[in-house]
Amino acid sequence: MTPRPLRIGNASGFYGDRFDALHEMLTGGELDVLTGDYLAELTMLILGRDRLKDPGAGYARTFLRQLEECLGIAQERGVRIVANAGGLNPAGLATRVRELADRLGIAVRVAHVEGDDLTAAHPGSLAAHAYLGGFGIAECLRAGADVVVTGRVTDAALVTGPAAAHFGWRPTDHDRLAGAVVAGHVLECGTQATGGNYAFFAERSHELRRPGFPLAELHEDGTAVITKHPGTGGFVDVGTVTAQLLYETQGARYAGPDVTARLDTVRLTQDGPDRVRISGVRGEAPPPTLKVGLNKLGGFRNEVVFVLTGLDIEAKAALARAQMEPALGKVDSVHWELARTDRADADTEETASALLRLVVRDPEQDAVGRALSGAAIELALASYPGFHVLAPPGKGAPYGVFEDVYVPQGAVDQVAVLDDGRRVPVAPAQDTLVLEDPAEPELPAPLSQGPTRRAPLGLVAGARSGDKGGNANVGVWVRTDEAWRWLAHTLTVDRFRELLPETADLNVTRHPLPNLRALNFVVEGILGAGVAAQHRFDPQAKALGEWLRSRHLDIPEALL
Repeated sequence: MTPRPLRIGNASGFYGDRFDALHEMLTGGELDVLTGDYLAELTMLILGRDRLKDPGAGYARTFLRQLEECLGIAQERGVRIVANAGGLNPAGLATRVRELADRLGIAVRVAHVEGDDLTAAHPGSLAAHAYLGGFGIAECLRAGADVVVTGRVTDAALVTGPAAAHFGWRPTDHDRLAGAVVAGHVLECGTQATGGNYAFFAERSHELRRPGFPLAELHEDGTAVITKHPGTGGFVDVGTVTAQLLYETQGARYAGPDVTARLDTVRLTQDGPDRVRISGVRGEAPPPTLKVGLNKLGGFRNEVVFVLTGLDIEAKAALARAQMEPALGKVDSVHWELARTDRADADTEETASALLRLVVRDPEQDAVGRALSGAAIELALASYPGFHVLAPPGKGAPYGVFEDVYVPQGAVDQVAVLDDGRRVPVAPAQDTLVLEDPAEPELPAPLSQGPTRRAPLGLVAGARSGDKGGNANVGVWVRTDEAWRWLAHTLTVDRFRELLPETADLNVTRHPLPNLRALNFVVEGILGAGVAAQHRFDPQAKALGEWLRSRHLDIPEALL
């Protein structure tokens, strides 16, 4: 008999997400498994610094606080909880969960997955962790675990693991696993699948005051329906799912430790109100290597923002820069940025003001600390008229840098540690395939020429952008076949660079995804050494797509 569908929900998209979501998801409707994604590149750095202060730390503390009120509810309803909240210390978190359960008088079996920590093999790293797949989670669930905590696994592994356990999938069931990876990628960022951060939010903004968290109905053949609990806020449609599918991905091949999912095979169909069916997903053997995220301390960083008001903005900025120059002569990295937020004849002081931002970095804290703050504050009575800063600079704070490297799958010893202490080795993928870019897909015929109007791209196209180390991706999609015929031939790499001049000197790669009516652009190096380095104004490239949508170009009037 075909196993019944698996209802799997998400209650966290990052460390710091809505605290009540775990309770809301457990009480809002039927679930079999509830997942929580707490880890990101920046989170691993934060947890690494926590562990420096306390070797027993290194996990997401909020997860424990959420379980305080929710563990009993999960047990009563028979919902298993799977979360990567273990961070750098999954064994420590598993122990804390058992202690909490004992204190509350709740009988639960707690297991964890380890083996991702490769810090010892990478001297100089604060944290070096391999991205593991879902079969360690599956081993824990097959052994009867009620709660499974992991360290660094891929975000989608929180879904592929429970699915493999429930349906009995094997590592060679590539199509089924790929379907679960796609569903997991949609769920991983929580409310981004239910209308959060959505390009066309204004069309249904009245539904977005408190979006509900998403869930997937997974089927044995790898197909899935993305939905949410009845009566919760937000909405699920082909657009919200498309947006999340494009988030922080690159080409048509979406590689992971268990399988490579072909995003160019994904088909989305509206299956009713707040229901989107994912079908057609094909999978391939995973690459022979695992990604390892290296987090290091890069040095110390400080910044000061000078407020320039009224007339002569450029001259005021030039004076401030010249006066600060003697204090910056020996600093390793100095970056100035003038944001012209001022307006002529403004009716408020704030809208009459521009912001001059100075960011400095150096291996030594003293170089960016007192020397900088003293020089800036000493200008208070000796610089441009109206001198003030948003906040006085501090003593300088440490910043991190992120780098990814790759190791053979067999170099990582993944282990499922069961509730009774048994340690079960999890074999690496035996069937692997070196990752290659697929052939360029066939594009539709260009849209017939006709009258055009100069207008923002965002009137016809949605976008979502994000970070992967020092790179950014910008996914752009449209909602009709006619708009796709135009977009596919208009938004070339050259046009992309023209619209976003910050990318003009960077390597930009375009990946068409015709089934989604989408283009995915990868911009290499725009984020420097990653989010923790705070390289640019928008360090995670969250709004890069919205900047692109605001840019004007000639759009066929038939599409407007």
